[in-house]
Amino acid sequence: MKVMDQLINFKGFLLAGSAVVAFSHFVYTLFGYTIPEIVIQFFKEFGAVIVMMAVFVFAVTWLLKAKPYKRPQNYSVVVYDVYGTESKIDGLRTDFKTHDVAWSFMKQYKKSYPLYNFAMVSDLPNSDKMTIFKYL
Repeated sequence: MKVMDQLINFKGFLLAGSAVVAFSHFVYTLFGYTIPEIVIQFFKEFGAVIVMMAVFVFAVTWLLKAKPYKRPQNYSVVVYDVYGTESKIDGLRTDFKTHDVAWSFMKQYKKSYPLYNFAMVSDLPNSDKMTIFKYL
């Protein structure tokens, strides 16, 4: 009977040992793979949400702060002599409706009158002084 008692004790140890191994495997899988994957996935999604919110906030603030730029309706060409004082040359057109036409005339004036400098200016609504757009 001694051998049978030892065999029963050994079966009890095998049963308890396999239960411990199974529980250890379950705990290892739970804390080694399952929980970290859930936490990592959560923080990935949370990070994506934070980035999307930042993009949305940036877009909304940019749209609220951005104001449409109003181009001036009239441009003038101002003539400066070699000393930098404003002067007049008879026969020159100085008032224009568009930027491109004023710039084209300024380039032609510079070729015709190389000793003079020319500035394309316009009066902007928020400015007290005339604003210079181009200077030759």
